[in-house]
Amino acid sequence: MEVRNRTILTEFILLGFSTDPHWQLILFGIFLIIYLLTLSGNMTLVILIRIDSQLHTPMYFFIGGLSFLDFWYTSVYTPKILVNCVSEDKRISLAGCGAQFFFSCVAAYTECYLLSAMAYDRYVAICNPLLYSATMSASICTRLISGSYLGGFLNAIAHTANTFRLSFCGEKVIDYFFCDVLPLVKKSCTDTRVYGKILSSMVGFTVLSCLLVILVSYFNILLAILRIRSASGRRKAFSTCASHLISVTLFFGSLLFMYSRPSSNYSLERDKVAALFYTIINPLLNPLIYSLRNKDVKEALRKATRMIQAQS
Repeated sequence: MEVRNRTILTEFILLGFSTDPHWQLILFGIFLIIYLLTLSGNMTLVILIRIDSQLHTPMYFFIGGLSFLDFWYTSVYTPKILVNCVSEDKRISLAGCGAQFFFSCVAAYTECYLLSAMAYDRYVAICNPLLYSATMSASICTRLISGSYLGGFLNAIAHTANTFRLSFCGEKVIDYFFCDVLPLVKKSCTDTRVYGKILSSMVGFTVLSCLLVILVSYFNILLAILRIRSASGRRKAFSTCASHLISVTLFFGSLLFMYSRPSSNYSLERDKVAALFYTIINPLLNPLIYSLRNKDVKEALRKATRMIQAQS
């Protein structure tokens, strides 16, 4: 099939990070270790929150939801990266590219909404502690997480439909490691001006609205912390927000770096590193962020370890 004598592409070749066979084997080992650590870390956190009654609170309910999301978020990208590192066949069909694009959008949009819901949870816990249990009931928490996933799916459907209505032509080769907006737009042989406006509106509205909820929540949290008289009280209040603030900074920071710059500043190698961070590294860091500094999680892990040792 052709458009203006140019063949419409029905598949792509994802080059990944390197074409050097030696480097590919090294990268395979690195990404395999990262993938296994990410899966085990996030699933361990989910299980601990599930089995330990001390962690049956709204805050840990959301942390468990984030860990479950990261568990399959990294699986959208890493298996294909691993296959490309050891296989000479680096092709991905247009349908496969669309599926990867869709599920990556679901994960990214859902995480935006989930991080803003977690900010609201921290706002209620610190600014309205007496009403916390009533305000953040189990049904409300379930609705917030369900709403985050629903918003993620709806945005992903619109985003994917808007992207794959474009026609792609020219060289099959994409010097990237997954099907993302910027590499795909470069392969488009149709006018992308309308697409760009729709994309900017969708992403901009979602990211900015989520950031607004987070900023407003933390502005009120900061005011509440400043009103606490004791230094130990202020430290305790801030410590409950520190892990979430780190997650927000890492996730939204890498997204804004990727998609808020003009196309004239597009740098392939630099954007690969940024994309690697929010697709592969961030899901690995989240369970560490929420467990290493958290006494409740460490205590739950110790109890689970003792229980396993006693049974064996």
